[in-house]
This record gives sequence, C-alpha cells and structure tokens, in this order.
Amino acid sequence: MNKFEVSSDSTCDLYANEIKELNVYFVPLTYTMEKNGKLEECLDNFQNYDQYVNYYNDLRAGGISKTSMLNLASHIEHFTKMAQAGIKEAIHFTISYALSPTVDVARQAVKTVQETYPDFNCLCVESHTTTIGQGMLVKIAVDMRDKGKTLQETYDYVENVKGKIQHFIIADSLMYLRRGGRVGSAKAIVGTMLNIKPILVFTKEGKLEKYKQASGMKTAIKTIVDEFPKYTLNKDYSKICIVHTDNLPMAQLLEKSLKEKYNVEVEIRIMGPVIGSHVGPNSLAYGFVSNEERPI
Repeated sequence: MNKFEVSSDSTCDLYANEIKELNVYFVPLTYTMEKNGKLEECLDNFQNYDQYVNYYNDLRAGGISKTSMLNLASHIEHFTKMAQAGIKEAIHFTISYALSPTVDVARQAVKTVQETYPDFNCLCVESHTTTIGQGMLVKIAVDMRDKGKTLQETYDYVENVKGKIQHFIIADSLMYLRRGGRVGSAKAIVGTMLNIKPILVFTKEGKLEKYKQASGMKTAIKTIVDEFPKYTLNKDYSKICIVHTDNLPMAQLLEKSLKEKYNVEVEIRIMGPVIGSHVGPNSLAYGFVSNEERPI
C-alpha cells in the first residue's frame, strides 16, 4: 500500500494512458473554443493524439481558445473523491503561481474537505512551471511514492528541485503572446512580419519571461541547443523532454540536434490545449531537470 498518492491538474500535460499507468489522480481544466461565432466549452482531457492535432488546426483556422482557472468547487469535488476513496496522504501539483494563483484555490479546497474528512492530508505544490515541467515533477513524485518514500520526503524534494527545471521555449507567433498581454500589439505585428521568434524561459520566481530572440525557427533551435552546456542533468531524472504545439518536424530537428551534439536521451511530446492556447500552433520547447538553479 502506498504511503501517499499523487494528484495534479491537467496543466501537467500528461497523456491519458500515462495518468492511468502512473495511477495519478487527475482533474481537468476547461477551455472555451470560439469558432465561427459559436462558443464551445471543452475539457482538457484529450484521449488520443488526433484530438491535439485537431485543436491546433482549429486555432490555425481562426478559432480562439480561452482558458480560466479551475474554480474552488471543482477542486473540492476532486479532493472529496480522493478522501472518499480512503486516501489519507496526498501531494497535488498546480501551475506556477506567477501564471495563475491556482495553488491558493487548491489549498482552500483541501481545508474545506478536511472539515468533513479531518484525516485527509494533501500538500499542494505550486510547480514554478507548467506543461512538461509540471509533468516532470508529477513523475518524480510518482517514482518516490513507488519507492516507498514518505509524503514529507517527496514534498521537500520536489520543492527543492522545482527551481532547477530549465526551459527554453520558442513561440512561433507573437500574436498569441499579444493576446495574453506578453507583448504589445505593434511589436507583435512587426515581429510576426519579420519572422522573429521570441525565446522564453521560466525565472527563479516561476515567471515566464523573454530571454532572447532569433530570426526564424531553425536559428531559434540552434540558439536554445547552444544553451544546454551551461547545465548538468539531474542523475535521478536525466531525460530531456521536447514539447511542441503540432510542429513535429521542428521537434524532430531539435531532438536530432540535442542527440548529435550532447548524446542525451530525448522524449518528444505534444502540448495540451490549456497552455497551448497561450503560445499558439507550431511552437516548440524543451526542458530538463538540472543540478543548477535557474539563472534569472
């Protein structure tokens, strides 16, 4: 019997089969897709690869995807189900606080559930990241759970390591960042016309900030590949993870460059709709757990 269980909202971008295989308690966020003047409420719980591709094709066709924070009621329902299943100890992962204060809502929900189930203890981790970075933390917690570590040992470890997850994100279009308020309208229009690709990183505070920029996707890929020697890989989680928003050819080019230059293990994944709505189609990133703290 496990000493604790692992939970996450869908910003961890784990696939449906992984959630089942890893035995992770999962709560999906919602997003709204506007197409041809019609609004559709959707759940971030895709079951197959084609659903991801269709989502990004909808964006390419002019669809507008909007996201919102998972509300208190949904969190209470999620944690209540865990408590009703007899779970006493759990760890739950949320998106970086600098992107959304979801962790506050999760912690409030835990307190509410404890009024009925006082033995339910769930420690909520604000991940200082999102998508593949958050997914890495979930997998680390699962591994520690399966090795018999305690909840507190696991919580302390992921809290220590979360600021050492490095990311290099290439946004294909500045227009999606403009919608999210990351860049101004004029800069977005000019940058898109000039094929400027902003390179984003997560800071020590878990903020997403522009780090560099490059002209064209291939130049941007070379730029982020050249960043890798500044770091050393965590021995317990040494896989590099590439994530893309339906841009497999460029993801494969990035994979090839990393493998040939550094002889590392690489995994390619597709990003879910909640985070994907903010960077848009054809974007690309890679991340890894390092031994070093984030530099900025």
